[in-house]
Amino acid sequence: MKALIQRVSSASVEIAGECHGKIASGTLLLLGIEKTDTQASADKLLQKVLNYRIFSDADGKMNLNLQQHAGGLLIVSQFTLVADTAKGLRPGFSKGATPEQGEALYDYFVQQAKDRHPSVATGRFGANMQVNLVNDGPVTFLLEV
Repeated sequence: MKALIQRVSSASVEIAGECHGKIASGTLLLLGIEKTDTQASADKLLQKVLNYRIFSDADGKMNLNLQQHAGGLLIVSQFTLVADTAKGLRPGFSKGATPEQGEALYDYFVQQAKDRHPSVATGRFGANMQVNLVNDGPVTFLLEV
């Protein structure tokens, strides 16, 4: 399971021209799910996302996590994160979860996030989405479990 996280001043996701989810300051999380992922790997990744220190403290150092920052979390599924790009000029997706497995783990991840964090917004699994963001920093990290 992979999460590309970005510290944002704001972020939103639109589906068919309508806003589906948005946050102010916080973390945009693009989530990629592989065949070998489980609920245990989702739990481990969520723990890391919520506690990863990417927000500035009073001294301007990245010492605060999302919960300490009291920011929003926008979760968007993105299967292209698990693409195999080692060979050729076209990505391979053989490592990716099936749509059924991916959606089940995405829904599980989102529910766990909502149970543990007060401000969670989402995209829609499998939808064609337009993601808008203001990357603060820019600060971007790829987390894997």
